[in-house]
Amino acid sequence: GRKVELLIRDDQQDPEAAKRALRELAAQGVVAIVGPMTSAMAIPMVPIANEAGILLLSPTASTDELGGRDDHFFRLNASTHENASRVALYHLGQQTTRRLGVAYDRRNQAYAEPWLKSFTATYVQGGGELASPVGFTAGGEAALLPVAQALLATPVDGVLIVGNSMDTAMLCQQLRKLDPRVPIIASEWAATERLLELGGKAVEGVIVAQNFDRNSTAPRYRSFHETYRERFHREPGFGGVIAFDAANVLLDALAERQEGRSIKDTILARRRFEGVQEPIVFNEFGDVTRRLFMTIARGGEFVVVD
Repeated sequence: GRKVELLIRDDQQDPEAAKRALRELAAQGVVAIVGPMTSAMAIPMVPIANEAGILLLSPTASTDELGGRDDHFFRLNASTHENASRVALYHLGQQTTRRLGVAYDRRNQAYAEPWLKSFTATYVQGGGELASPVGFTAGGEAALLPVAQALLATPVDGVLIVGNSMDTAMLCQQLRKLDPRVPIIASEWAATERLLELGGKAVEGVIVAQNFDRNSTAPRYRSFHETYRERFHREPGFGGVIAFDAANVLLDALAERQEGRSIKDTILARRRFEGVQEPIVFNEFGDVTRRLFMTIARGGEFVVVD
């Protein structure tokens, strides 16, 4: 087989840095990129990728803004709308919360605002209520304590957090100081081991959606899980699992590519690839649908409840 050279760049979660990194990689002749990991970075990168003819294969970006387009952006995550709507339907079915306080991260608006919009539409249609959303732009105790206070300033019977694992964990800690028993819901963006590590007892009982099943017995996943733990001495999170799938899709496409055919066209000609837990099936726009697992943080682990 052909030798694959891996070039790594950090987008620093800054649009200008992301665009600069992409131009550097284009100048070095790369044919495809596994990444970016967030919707906020994907949006400014796509026009450059289209111009350069470089395929972006994002493991985790889910913004609806880039779905349903014939471009050079493919993703292995379900859309923001799909995920948020499914989370809302689950909680409506549980009937344990009705009026929710809402906090969301303004720094990744391309993900957080559409996620919240889709959740709200489904939740309200089903009879739920949401208080006015509270946006935040910085983490840490000093910044998040006022957010927690604002969330509980009006009567609510639960709190929804649309943020990354670190900020969600720290916000849970502030909420628990004010109300130790308030039910907390988190979006799938927070669903990594860091939520458990950083949140400790404060995240116990938090309900969070997952894009993969940590307890899967699928042979491909068990093999990946064992190798990952041996190499990194920690459990793989959804970013690592889906990035592994993305890398394998790319390697398969590189191996199958015929002379004169792009990576994009090679993937679209095949459409179906084997992931570590489930088949990855791209539609004509390079979008996929994934299973969603509802879990509860319990005893330092994520336990599947649905």
